[in-house]
Amino acid sequence: MMAAIVLLHRWLGIAFCLLFAMWFATGIVMHFVPFPSLTEAERFAGLAPLDRTDARIAVADAVVASGITDATRVRLIRRSDGLAYVITGPSRLRAVRGSDGSDAEVVSSDVALAIGRDHARNRGLDAAHATLLAKADYDQWTVPNGFDRHRPLFRIALGDAAGTELYVSSRTGEVVLDTTRGERGWNWAGSVLHWIYPTVLRRDWALWDGVVWTLSLLALIAAVLGAALGIAQIRTRNGRPATPYRGWHAWHHVLGLAATLFVLSWIFSGWLSMDHGRLFSRGQLTGSEAGAAYAVPRWTEALSLERTPLASSVWEAEWFGFDGEVYRRDRLALASQKLIRTKDTSGAGQAGVLSAGEVRGLTSRLAKDCGIPGVLAGNDDYPARSAVPSAPVYRVHCGELWFDIDGADGNVLQRLDASRRAYRWFYAALHTLDFPILMAHPLLRDILIVGLCAIGFVFSMTGVVIGWRRLRLSLRV
Repeated sequence: MMAAIVLLHRWLGIAFCLLFAMWFATGIVMHFVPFPSLTEAERFAGLAPLDRTDARIAVADAVVASGITDATRVRLIRRSDGLAYVITGPSRLRAVRGSDGSDAEVVSSDVALAIGRDHARNRGLDAAHATLLAKADYDQWTVPNGFDRHRPLFRIALGDAAGTELYVSSRTGEVVLDTTRGERGWNWAGSVLHWIYPTVLRRDWALWDGVVWTLSLLALIAAVLGAALGIAQIRTRNGRPATPYRGWHAWHHVLGLAATLFVLSWIFSGWLSMDHGRLFSRGQLTGSEAGAAYAVPRWTEALSLERTPLASSVWEAEWFGFDGEVYRRDRLALASQKLIRTKDTSGAGQAGVLSAGEVRGLTSRLAKDCGIPGVLAGNDDYPARSAVPSAPVYRVHCGELWFDIDGADGNVLQRLDASRRAYRWFYAALHTLDFPILMAHPLLRDILIVGLCAIGFVFSMTGVVIGWRRLRLSLRV
């Protein structure tokens, strides 16, 4: 039995030692440079101010013109080619022109380039030398599934000192991603390697999921076998624990024992990052819950809201349904908005966010035995954040089921059952060390992550040396 374990660990180690080393090294990079994204602050800064008088069709008419019969949200934005309504349903979205309801999909490269330039100028970026690079469904930075509804995408290089590139959705004409030369370079040494994220593989989500899940599982088996062998091979010398090995094998044994707890927990939690519902729940709303949370509004009711003029200096307007009513929110600044209900078009006494009472009205239809919504604390063990910095997130306990709801726009941010709460600790806490006590001391957390990953990398490199020597010996025979 022991001989079989030794043999299995040896060859799994040879196969995965470089992968282990790569994961630890790239993990350090990822901690400081995340995968490129367009933050809400960047998106909002790129908006142009609205003039509602230019929109000559009603929201209800825009929804009809879009052909999206299950539309749940409508946003009004200003593009370089005029006002556009962005209509969103559960599975797709579409833009129509605010002037006549015609299709506002971007097909012209010139229009896409103009949109990109305006976005850049609004953010204070240099767009004097902007050029269109490509129109494509996928590239290395747009492989995540969140971009599926926007494909194909126009990629625009600003030609500025930072090497900024923007991606414009052909469906809505919005900038949905930006990257810089530094982000792209560091991510080749970070996320792309760490997640095994080459475009040719990642564009097929099911294939990528199966490949990375299998590799992670085999790596976990190799680590567990190694830990068992390492403990079994401990000897005593002069009453003290010692290793029976010499040279590189001794370093591998000692470092492995010292890092066993971290290596096992990190590889295990990394494998769980690919769980996707295999062992733990995915935190998604059930069909009935989604039907209650995102019921299709009676869009004709939005007419009363449209009679209420937009506040001055509105950068984006959004209409959405919540608990059977239609709301409009006027975005005044990144952290400021005005929220108007169908039944309160005067806006008198209306706060900028949903109230706890309004949230309770919805959650009573989401699940049974729901308590009174409470505002989520910033240091909560299961954090959820609103896209609007000043807006509260309400947590509602419905027995063992919890819902976190954004007070800014009524979106359900999290559905936490017992399984999902456990997953938060087994995956996120173990893999990124986002324990509340460490989140309160970010420098200490940085030091721990870098230090532990560095130890894991050195340990893995001892395996690389041992594996290379074993392979050379086997090839000679």
